[in-house]
Amino acid sequence: MIFPIFISCSLLIAHSHASVVDFCVADFSVPDGPEGYACKKPAAVTVNDFVSSGLGAPGNTTNLIKAAVTPAFVAQFPGVNGLGISIARLDLAPDGVIPFHTHPGASEVLVVVEGTICAGFVSSANTVYLKTLCTGDVMVFPQGLLHFQVNGGDDQAVAYVSFSSSSPGLQILDFALFANDLPSQLLEAVTFLDDYQVKKLKKVLGGTG
Repeated sequence: MIFPIFISCSLLIAHSHASVVDFCVADFSVPDGPEGYACKKPAAVTVNDFVSSGLGAPGNTTNLIKAAVTPAFVAQFPGVNGLGISIARLDLAPDGVIPFHTHPGASEVLVVVEGTICAGFVSSANTVYLKTLCTGDVMVFPQGLLHFQVNGGDDQAVAYVSFSSSSPGLQILDFALFANDLPSQLLEAVTFLDDYQVKKLKKVLGGTG
């Protein structure tokens, strides 16, 4: 009986402590940890910690995937530290694509503000949820599931994406498979691709082995 009471009291104390802290602006002078960054001293906090001006300009889409993501995560936007939110801008040139990827630490909500975007995700049961989104459409991508976005038209497409974490994390499937030094023979075995295909993808994405 004593142990449950102790746990309950600990939770109440933790909740009480959290409820009296208005915010926890990231202190970049110390390394971050599993719980995020330490809090900057209140006297050092300014209004600029709560404002990000980086999402107004288009990202550079002159790259392999013809796409750009401009983040306002905790590393760029210290005011979101500890709040469980963040945002980013997505620019897709014609034929632009954000390949299959996951965010291990967050769910995602995407709103299209310009153009059309073909977007989708795959559930753990391998069910595909796919939709062509137009300006004003919103789509949610559950945490940890593979998902993608492709420009669905002939013009530039722009979207804003919000996350349920100040640091959602990112792993792009193609780069995880082919932009490393995993031996080609092993990749051929686990992907069912032949030697030529594996080496071609490694060359394109900068892998070795």
